[in-house]
Amino acid sequence: MKTISGKVVSTKMANTLVVEVRKQRLHPLYKKIIRRSKRYKVHCDKGDVKTGDTVTIKSCRPISKEKHYILVEKI
Repeated sequence: MKTISGKVVSTKMANTLVVEVRKQRLHPLYKKIIRRSKRYKVHCDKGDVKTGDTVTIKSCRPISKEKHYILVEKI
């Protein structure tokens, strides 16, 4: 199971959060830091998470067409 931490961007959907995960890596040739971000739709039954919170998510079976992660904890 893959575990990732990121920041909550949206809580407007029912039982779903949008979490943005930011990554940095060094370019192999030019040695410049490249920043990438990706948004994941996360299943959440609890209503205590707000926009701007940092959360930990983990992969699970597909819940819907785009939801493949569940909320583990709020950091």
